[in-house]
Amino acid sequence: MREFAIVLMGPTAVGKTDLAIELASRFPVELISVDSALVYRQMDIGTGKPSAEILRQFPHHLVNILDPIESYSAGQFVRDVTVLINDIHSRGKVPLLVGGTMLYFRAMLRGIADMPEADARFRAELDQRAANVGWPAIHAELQQLDPIVAQRIGVNDAQRIQRALEVMELTGRTMSDIQADARPALPSVEFLILGLNMNREQLYSRIERRFMHMMNAGFLAEVKRLFQRNDLNANLPSMRAVGYRQLWAHLAGQCTLDEAIAQGILATRHLARRQLIWMRAAPDLHWLDAGVHSPADQAATLIKKIFG
Repeated sequence: MREFAIVLMGPTAVGKTDLAIELASRFPVELISVDSALVYRQMDIGTGKPSAEILRQFPHHLVNILDPIESYSAGQFVRDVTVLINDIHSRGKVPLLVGGTMLYFRAMLRGIADMPEADARFRAELDQRAANVGWPAIHAELQQLDPIVAQRIGVNDAQRIQRALEVMELTGRTMSDIQADARPALPSVEFLILGLNMNREQLYSRIERRFMHMMNAGFLAEVKRLFQRNDLNANLPSMRAVGYRQLWAHLAGQCTLDEAIAQGILATRHLARRQLIWMRAAPDLHWLDAGVHSPADQAATLIKKIFG
């Protein structure tokens, strides 16, 4: 007998959490967060984390499990989610995985390829070259060598450009070629994949309104508390999260607050665009329209097939 799991993905600010909670009130599911920022404690406002009351009523696995000093990887996510999905099935419920970290979704649905460890020498040399020519020029090189991976990476996404070229340097193979060898982590699980979206103008307007709402709710004070810790720095994965990275730069004196806000909104838009690019390439994805009155009804029609 096959086991089922529901995946709900979408660009940032589209309303995934509200929809997941609505579905959790209708069906016997348990929620699993698929978000690389929600794993961190003390990062509540800028991540759009559900309130403590919501988390009490509708518990989310993989939320508030780490301190911001710690790192979390796609590999660790797959290990954690494999255990969680099996546990949820043993309780007679269906996992509902909700979030927007597409790297984690890809690792879970397609598997994790065997990638080499980081090479400090190569990274230092590439950093120096990028300082001279700029990351867009390095991205153009990647586009020639591995267009499949380059399409998924922004022209200024230094970390991911660096990693893709590093893999080629160390293995002699493109990252896309290695990723093609990966196998699903949960081959016995059948996934119903739901993609929540709205038209771009609505989404961008919503992104800006949400960012300003977060600022009014104390986002800067939240980042300031993290900034004042003597063990955190701008290069940590937690502090590279969209919004946190820009406000950290402001607190470090690298830009004004208005500039940081504008850059944060722009970076969030770029994130949403990358998320949608990945979603459009996802197989067997059922699109839901967040612009209608009740996307939950659209989702429920599909989910009812699982529960009979």
